[in-house]
Amino acid sequence: MMTLLRLFLEFAKTGLFSVGGGLATLPFLYEMSDATGWFSHADIADMIAVSESTPGAIGINMSTYAGFKTMGVPGGLIATVGLALPSIIVILIIARFLNKFRNNPLVEGAFYGLRPASIAMITAAGLNVAKVALVNLNAYGLSGNLGDMFIWKAIILAVLIFIGQKKLKWHPVVFIAISAVVGILFQF
Repeated sequence: MMTLLRLFLEFAKTGLFSVGGGLATLPFLYEMSDATGWFSHADIADMIAVSESTPGAIGINMSTYAGFKTMGVPGGLIATVGLALPSIIVILIIARFLNKFRNNPLVEGAFYGLRPASIAMITAAGLNVAKVALVNLNAYGLSGNLGDMFIWKAIILAVLIFIGQKKLKWHPVVFIAISAVVGILFQF
């Protein structure tokens, strides 16, 4: 029962402070991983893959996945409610007072300041995901060979998907499916 309560509180904190969308939850998930041991950084990379390839908001999907991994179905439900509840409360409060403060310079300044913070949090999370998905420090430590530090198949796939997405403009689901098939075929 205490784990469910802590799960709710951790995700409520995440939902309250992760300004900038679902990817802004990633720094909170990494901190939660380190503090609780409920899931690993590699699990977070899996959460991103699953959350990006399923319908719905990525933050909600990741909280459901993390909660389920931690405490099964009750954990998934509690984590999802914990993440969403603060946003719902904040939105209701803001909606009540929006017209009064719409043109307030302090409010405009606060939102202007939140943009770079959101970008920094998303970038930091992206770099952590890249580290898990593209770098193998253990292999480098064992061999001392710089070439062993990188997961070359994953890097090549990431570059090809990036180029394909920019050039072909296909739906992201197509690239996720292609990545899954390549991962299966080449045993990533």
